[in-house]
Amino acid sequence: MEELAGIIVLGIFAQWLAWKVKVPAILPLIVFGLLVGPLSTLWTESGDKLISPIFSGGPDGKGLFPGRSLFYFVSLAIGIILFEGGLTLKLKEIRETQRSILRLISLGSLITFIGAGLAAHFIMGLTWSISFLFAGLIIVTGPTVIAPILQNIPLNKNVSTVLKWEGILIDPIGALVAVLVFEFIRSAEGGMAFTGHAFGTFIEILLYGGTLGFLAGLALYHIIKRDAVPHYLLNVFILAYVLMVFVLSDVLAHESGLLAVVVMGLVLANKDVPRIKEILSFKESLSVLLISILFILLSANMDMEELQLLYKDWRPITLFAFVALVLRPLSVFASTAGGNLSTPEKLFISWVGPRGIVAAGIASLFGLTLAEEQIPNAEYITPLVFMIVLGTVLLNATTARLVARLLGVIQDTSSGVLILGGNDFALTIASYIKEQGRNVYVVDSNGSNIAKAKEKGLTGIVANIYNTDLAEQYELLDVGYMLAFTGSNEVNDYALSRYTPIFGERGAYRLITADELKKRHQAADDGIFSYSDDFINFSDANREMSVVHERELFSNTEFAELLVAANTEKVIVPLFLKHPDGMLHVIPRDLSTVDVDAGGYHLVYLGNTLPEGANEEEVVMEEGI
Repeated sequence: MEELAGIIVLGIFAQWLAWKVKVPAILPLIVFGLLVGPLSTLWTESGDKLISPIFSGGPDGKGLFPGRSLFYFVSLAIGIILFEGGLTLKLKEIRETQRSILRLISLGSLITFIGAGLAAHFIMGLTWSISFLFAGLIIVTGPTVIAPILQNIPLNKNVSTVLKWEGILIDPIGALVAVLVFEFIRSAEGGMAFTGHAFGTFIEILLYGGTLGFLAGLALYHIIKRDAVPHYLLNVFILAYVLMVFVLSDVLAHESGLLAVVVMGLVLANKDVPRIKEILSFKESLSVLLISILFILLSANMDMEELQLLYKDWRPITLFAFVALVLRPLSVFASTAGGNLSTPEKLFISWVGPRGIVAAGIASLFGLTLAEEQIPNAEYITPLVFMIVLGTVLLNATTARLVARLLGVIQDTSSGVLILGGNDFALTIASYIKEQGRNVYVVDSNGSNIAKAKEKGLTGIVANIYNTDLAEQYELLDVGYMLAFTGSNEVNDYALSRYTPIFGERGAYRLITADELKKRHQAADDGIFSYSDDFINFSDANREMSVVHERELFSNTEFAELLVAANTEKVIVPLFLKHPDGMLHVIPRDLSTVDVDAGGYHLVYLGNTLPEGANEEEVVMEEGI
């Protein structure tokens, strides 16, 4: 009982510690597992591990899982984790992704696979089958290890986009490659003779796993869509369904379960599944718990003999250096040739390639299975992959900021704009700001509003700011301005109070409330976007004419008169004062703080056209353009 409780407590503490010190969770998880596992034998009086995952037998035996129970638990847990990974793989996103990212997850993965397989064979002397299984496992980077780097280093847009999408897309793809290589080894009569029978068995695994996963995914989609399961049972029903499909596929074709659940997740990811965010949220929480338990267990299950394979031999370090310092740069430069990335950007992406949770988890599962079947060199799989994972995570966590600064890929200023609210006038304003060369991000809890934003070419994020931590959205790292444009005063107030320190470095503003508009002289002196127009006025102006105009200003008097004219016309809303350098500034409450007499200033406004006068130009942002 103590050991089981200890694993859960240690696992969750490791997750918290990783969040606190901003490192990938896999790092403290593996370290804690090693400390209570093989390393604890160095100081315990009996020479036993503090936590023994496998039950040793006998009346006084220690350990948690008797016989093959640990193998079964790891298999089912990895199945659930891979299903959750499959849920994130949207084919539409792959099609929309930059060419360099697509080549990185295709050509780059192929280079890594071939290069690592050759290196493992010639450096470590492993059999060809085990060498290429190792190669398949270390293709995966994964979002769980990339995210802390992107969240804590303000990288430029090109670099952060490539690293983000590589991590997301390659996670399930890499897992699928590793599963296929593993299935081929298993079907090859002990991993040595790739006969016609072995190839036939491999095809059988592909057919059963792929077909069952596809059909099970379609069936689950219709079950959810037709509300055949009550809402309160849905998440646990899906959990049971995933386990059932995993086991059924395994019964039909041995070891095809992993492929089946990845395919099932992929099918659901590319269907319009109702309540998909709730399902993903539950699966993510479950995955965190399973990962926490798994890596304490798997690290603790290693023996000192396995660790000695690494530090008593020069070959593993040579293999690590080749993978991290030769293969990664080779795959990045080959994949991004002819793209829009600069040499410093390519060098930084080459440096950052930490391997993650899926690689280590599947390696442990495959290592256990193949070692049990006495496949030659199978004992090297787990320690070698754990070495690559720990080494790359440590290397990147400790040096990424320094390398980014040396290469000049850190953003100088936070000039992005975050707009909370995807209503029509907010999207018109967002489109105008984007035309001025700014990165604009629209956040709304309504998926249809975000769909409209994406149609306009804007970056949209579906999120409820009450239960989603926007600080974890690493695509928002360049945000320095925040505009709260929702129709709810409470949401706007909450957004400013919670996110101004994070996203309002250069300014955070909300709409004025109806009550404040009636008593505008009592309104706050800062944090209000417009002191003359509330949500209704903005909506009416945009409904009248969803156009953003620019009016050149020639004097302070003219500026004041135009604002009075705009205030008289309720379908005209002043937005910004555009300075001669092209920068947009919120119109101040006290006009005496600005001097437009020097020339080059423009009044930016929404809605109908101001009275004729000085030169005027229009920047048209019609809805849908």
